[in-house]
Amino acid sequence: MIVRIWHGATPVAKADSYLKLMRDVALSDYKSTPGNKGAYALRRIEGDLAHFHMLTFWDSLAAIERFAGTPVETAKYYPFDKDYLVELEPTATHYEAFDR
Repeated sequence: MIVRIWHGATPVAKADSYLKLMRDVALSDYKSTPGNKGAYALRRIEGDLAHFHMLTFWDSLAAIERFAGTPVETAKYYPFDKDYLVELEPTATHYEAFDR
């Protein structure tokens, strides 16, 4: 299994509305992609920023390519992201996951 982790940050004032969009739009998009095994939105408030990590689980890099395109490390953004995020980070990180 492959774990994909994406990070983004918003001003705290926009954190709740951004989280709602991520739950309503992004999580549905992740989960509807063939090969996705699960998706979670994580949020941490730190000072004036709300940090978001999207933690997603995939059966292969090919499944991630169906979601994000190529190269597979490229971050995928939604049209609303530019109105919320303080920076559009260019990449996501991937890890192999093992349960034993």
